[in-house]
Amino acid sequence: MTVYIGIAVVAIVIFLAGIRVIRPTHRGLVERLGRYNRFVKAGFQWVMPVVETLHSVNITEQMVDAAPQEIITYDNLNARVDAQVYFKVKDDEGSVKASQYNVNNYQWQIVNLARTTLRNIIGTLTLKSANSERGKINEELLKTLSSETARWGIDVVRTELKEIDPPKDVQETMNKVVKAENEKVAAVDFATARETVADGERRAEIKKAEGVRQATILEAQGEAEAIRLVNEAAEKYFVGNAQILRRLQALETALKSNAKIIVPSDKDLVNVIGEMAGIIPLKRE
Repeated sequence: MTVYIGIAVVAIVIFLAGIRVIRPTHRGLVERLGRYNRFVKAGFQWVMPVVETLHSVNITEQMVDAAPQEIITYDNLNARVDAQVYFKVKDDEGSVKASQYNVNNYQWQIVNLARTTLRNIIGTLTLKSANSERGKINEELLKTLSSETARWGIDVVRTELKEIDPPKDVQETMNKVVKAENEKVAAVDFATARETVADGERRAEIKKAEGVRQATILEAQGEAEAIRLVNEAAEKYFVGNAQILRRLQALETALKSNAKIIVPSDKDLVNVIGEMAGIIPLKRE
């Protein structure tokens, strides 16, 4: 009886020692005596103690930082470059096996591959183009990493170029250039605005002068029309006496202006006015 109890206790201990629980974020590879035996998914699993070993593999998206490095650009400037790579192990059996058996420490390998790829890409670009073509650099880095890591069972999700920093003296020069460009644009905008205002003022003066000219013309035309109407009336009602009518008008104007008229002692005021208007004076009887 004691033997059976001992066997039962040993069996229970072995069973408990072989219990494994795989989380939903992981997949497992079971090796028996150093050789691949089977693929296990999330949940309760049991392996034979000592004989079998279970290797848990994370299949969630992970991020590795390609440590900052100095890269010489095409225009022979040293740029400090840093990038991040986001990837995950595919959850099928073949990919999980490849991540463990086809590459040694895939995270470390991805970091070094990313650094090498960045040197190759940025080495063909000038510092200015490298800063302006970050999207293109990310695309090329993603393409290269995806191609190289495919046989490792890795899916490279995306890459992010964190920084491309030039040397300090170059950065200061670039800042001065940018500042000068901004000041130039501001000066051009100010000059354009002033030119627009001046053009508007010039157009306003031209229109004002045009208005004055038109008013003068209209006034002259009005006076001419008035003279024409007066002459027509004179010819109609005072035939042959148009000149006399004009003289009377001139006399009327003079009288309105308070002009003084000297009347000779031997003449009447009526005869004087008549003579001024060109009319034969009345004879006295």
